[in-house]
Amino acid sequence: MDPLINALNTIMSHESRRKSECIITPASGLVGRVLRLIQSKGYIGEIEFIDDGRQGKFKVQLFGRINECKGVNPRYSTKVKDMEKWEKRFLPSRELGLVILSTPRGIMEHKQAIEQNVGGVVIAYVF
Repeated sequence: MDPLINALNTIMSHESRRKSECIITPASGLVGRVLRLIQSKGYIGEIEFIDDGRQGKFKVQLFGRINECKGVNPRYSTKVKDMEKWEKRFLPSRELGLVILSTPRGIMEHKQAIEQNVGGVVIAYVF
């Protein structure tokens, strides 16, 4: 089981049922960084970490702005010159959504990776 894929599936199921918030468990560093990136782009609201004495949980405020968010499995390695291929594969149009990458410089969206000229591994997409 992949915690990132589970977290994004939880968000999608709550969004489709028009819920205002969801609880994501287990909490991990990767999930937290991806949620902060999605939050910075305005797709979700506040993120609160709840320490339950075990793995922890994230409480996420939902705005209803996400049409689809999914984790990518298997995770594909990519170079800067191949970024457009992944954008076409996962996103509905050129300027809509994000392809989320894990790079040596941290978690970032595909546009930042192109600007910084760094490749990485495709882990998720949101639009």
